[in-house]
Amino acid sequence: MAKFDYDIAIIGGGAAGLTVSAGAAQLGAKTLIIEKEPVLGGDCLHFGCVPSKTLLKSAHVYHSMQRSKEYGLPEINLLPVDFSKIASRIKSVIDKIQVHDSVERFCKLGAQVEFGSPVFIDEHTVRLNCQTVSAKHWVISTGSSSVSPPLPGLENTPYITNKEIFSLKSLPESLIILGAGPIAIEMAQAFSRLGSKVTVLQRSNQILSKEDKDMADVVMAAMKVEGVRFYLESDIIEIRDLGNKRQVDINDSQGKAVTLTASTLLVALGRKANIGGLGLTDIGVKMDRKGIIVDRRLRTNHSHIYAPGDVNGSFQFTHAAGYEAGIVVSNAIFHLPRKADYTWMPWATYCDPELASIGMNEKAAKIAGIDHQIWTEDFSDNDRARAEGNDRGKIKLILDNSEKPIGVQIVGPRAGDLIGEWVVLLNGKTKLSTLAGAIHPYPTLVEINKRVASSFYSPKIFSPTIKKGLKFFFNLKGASCNPSSDIR
Repeated sequence: MAKFDYDIAIIGGGAAGLTVSAGAAQLGAKTLIIEKEPVLGGDCLHFGCVPSKTLLKSAHVYHSMQRSKEYGLPEINLLPVDFSKIASRIKSVIDKIQVHDSVERFCKLGAQVEFGSPVFIDEHTVRLNCQTVSAKHWVISTGSSSVSPPLPGLENTPYITNKEIFSLKSLPESLIILGAGPIAIEMAQAFSRLGSKVTVLQRSNQILSKEDKDMADVVMAAMKVEGVRFYLESDIIEIRDLGNKRQVDINDSQGKAVTLTASTLLVALGRKANIGGLGLTDIGVKMDRKGIIVDRRLRTNHSHIYAPGDVNGSFQFTHAAGYEAGIVVSNAIFHLPRKADYTWMPWATYCDPELASIGMNEKAAKIAGIDHQIWTEDFSDNDRARAEGNDRGKIKLILDNSEKPIGVQIVGPRAGDLIGEWVVLLNGKTKLSTLAGAIHPYPTLVEINKRVASSFYSPKIFSPTIKKGLKFFFNLKGASCNPSSDIR
C-alpha cells in the first residue's frame, strides 16, 4: 500500500477549503492546508461577503439618517462621508473574523497550515516551496476571481474590482460600474447612498439577469429613486483613460452614441475559476470554461481529487462552498457515497430591497418547460413593512401542476432572512398547508410567507361549492350585509 505524507491535503484556505480542513482534522485525518495568500479566509472574508456587507451597513445607516424627516424626526445636517473611516471599520471587522480563520485555530483542530503556490507533479504529489508533499486525497478549493474581459481600451485604463473597492482612500466623486450582477448592484447602491454619482452599464435588458425581470425591476426602480443611473442593453464601444477621469463610450438601447465619464471605473463582469498554475493539465484533470469538472460527489475524473466551491463553476456562493465541503468530507473521510443536491439552493442579493430566491424562478420554469402557476403577495399589505416605511416588493410562490412548490422569490425588506422559512419547509418536504396553518407573531415581516401560502388555499376553502355544502348541511343563512344595499 502506498504511503503518503497526509491523509488529505487542501489547496485553498477559503470557505470550502477551511470547512473541509476543520471537518477532516477533527475526525482524526492528518490534514494539510495550503494557501497562496499570507492569511487564511479567502475571497469571502477579505474581498467579498464580509467587507461588502460591512460597507452596505454603513451606507444603510447614512441613508437612514438622511431620511430622518420621513420618520417624524428632526432633519440632520450630515457631513460628507470620510471613506477612509469606513475602510478602517471594514478592516476591523475582517480582523475580528480573521481570528476564527487563523493558523493557530486550525493548528488546535489538528490541521497543518503552509503558505505557498503548489504545483502537481503527479496525481498524489505537489511541489511546494522546493519540497514535495503527498496526500491520499487532494481537495482543490482555490475559488474564483474577477473577470477582466477584452473590452476596447480597458487594458490601458486604470480600474478597480472587488479586490480594491473596500480599501479606497477616499469616496469616489463618481463611479461607472460595468455589469449589473449582485456585486455590481450592491456596490452601486452603497456608493450612491454614501454620496458618489453612480452609473451602471448592462448589456442585457435587466439587472440581476438570473432573476425574474419583474423582481429585478423592483430593485432597479428603488435604486433609480436614489439617483443611480442605468444604461441597459448598452454596448461598450471604447474605454479611455483621461488622467483624473475614466471615459466610457457606449451605444445605448436605442443605438445612440453616449459618452460617460467618472472618477473611478469598477469592473464587475463576472468571475472565473482560479485554476491556473496548479499543474492540473499535466496530471489530466478535466476542466471546461466554467472550471474544474466534478461529479455529484464533487470528485474530479481522478476519484481521490475533489473540487468544491467556486473553482467548479456551479454555484458561486459561500454557503454553497460550505455545503459542498460537507459532501467532500462525507466521501473522503467517512467513505460514504453522498451526492450534492442543489434543488433547494437559496441565494440572496443584499441590496435594498433585498432579493432572495430558492428553487426555480419563473424564468427557469419556463426554460425547463414546466407548467406552473404563480401566487404573489405584496409587502404593501404587510403591516410591519408599512410601520417601518419599507413596503416595496413582493413574494412570488411558484407551484407546478401537482400544486407543489418548485420555487420562491422574495424582493423586499429582509428577504434574505425571510427565505429561511422556505429553506426549512422545502428541504423538510413540509406541506404548504402546514405553513398556511402555522401561527406567526404579529406584526412581523415573516407573515408574508404565511399569507402567500394561505392565498393559495383561500379560493378552495371559500369556493361556491363549499359554501353551498355548508348551507345545505348546517342551514347557514348567507351574507348579512349587501354592500350595494342602502341601509337606513
